[in-house]
Amino acid sequence: MNATSPDLRLSQLREGQSARILRVGGSSVLRRRIFEMGIVKGAEITVEKYAPLRDPLEIVVKGYHLSLRVEEAAQIMVERVPQG
Repeated sequence: MNATSPDLRLSQLREGQSARILRVGGSSVLRRRIFEMGIVKGAEITVEKYAPLRDPLEIVVKGYHLSLRVEEAAQIMVERVPQG
């Protein structure tokens, strides 16, 4: 990350925002599961929507829809991608 972009967690993005994965934290079991779903460093994701109580959230990664718990999304560090 560069000095101008603060740490941003996937769970902090709003509906419709896009980002690029910087790193995945958490336990080794969680990291492996997330990697297997295609959430790897450099992948671009878009937050599709949040459930009515804001958990889970639905993202689009590599062309498919995926639901994550907010606590899992909080382990994924991202940088925003300009839209347009």
